[in-house]
Amino acid sequence: MAKGKRYTDASKKFNRDQMFGPGEALELLNGLPSAKYDESVDVVIRLGVDPRKADQIVRGTVALPEGTGKTVRVAVFAKGEAAEAAKAAGADLVGGDELVAEVEGGMLDFDLAISAPDMMAQVGKLGRVLGPRGLMPNPKTGTVTPDVANAVTQFKGGTVEYRTDRFANVHVSIGKKSFSAAALHNNLATLVDELNRARPASAKGRYMKKASVSSTMGPGIKLDPARLDEKP
Repeated sequence: MAKGKRYTDASKKFNRDQMFGPGEALELLNGLPSAKYDESVDVVIRLGVDPRKADQIVRGTVALPEGTGKTVRVAVFAKGEAAEAAKAAGADLVGGDELVAEVEGGMLDFDLAISAPDMMAQVGKLGRVLGPRGLMPNPKTGTVTPDVANAVTQFKGGTVEYRTDRFANVHVSIGKKSFSAAALHNNLATLVDELNRARPASAKGRYMKKASVSSTMGPGIKLDPARLDEKP
């Protein structure tokens, strides 16, 4: 795919083969040419796990201390008091069987789905719709919970999901390009701490193998895996 002039100019401002510490990389990223909108800053970390093995899938949530800078549209599958609490907490879409029917019909106007446990029998039928988009509620990520209101508050406030893909990569947005390098580093350090905490006991050898950070429209900057633990 052809790259634009901004991308090409940004690529010339540093050695694409060099690996940087997180602080250096984020300072460099913030100094690169910006798009006309506030780009997301994304990190990709390759883990030394085999995601084909169930006990080596790394998955969970982490609360980024500086937030994400994104407006997260949350759908909640709930009834009765739980539904009212979700609405009060700021959920964008709330409903029971009627919301299930809307989603089954193709309505996907949300970024995250949360479900009360008593709705999962119905929500489970949406696996073909929600699963491929990474939207299926799951207890491991805190998106199936009896306290749907608290979950809405957390995910609206900067809690993000992470999960290894089939290549053992974890992709997480750690903020916006308008954030200071220090704020981005704080979020990155929190993510790294969480991934270390979630390391499977069966994972052997080097755990963090490769890493890079980039803005939405910018080139990737390689991170030194041995220095990912550096704090802001």
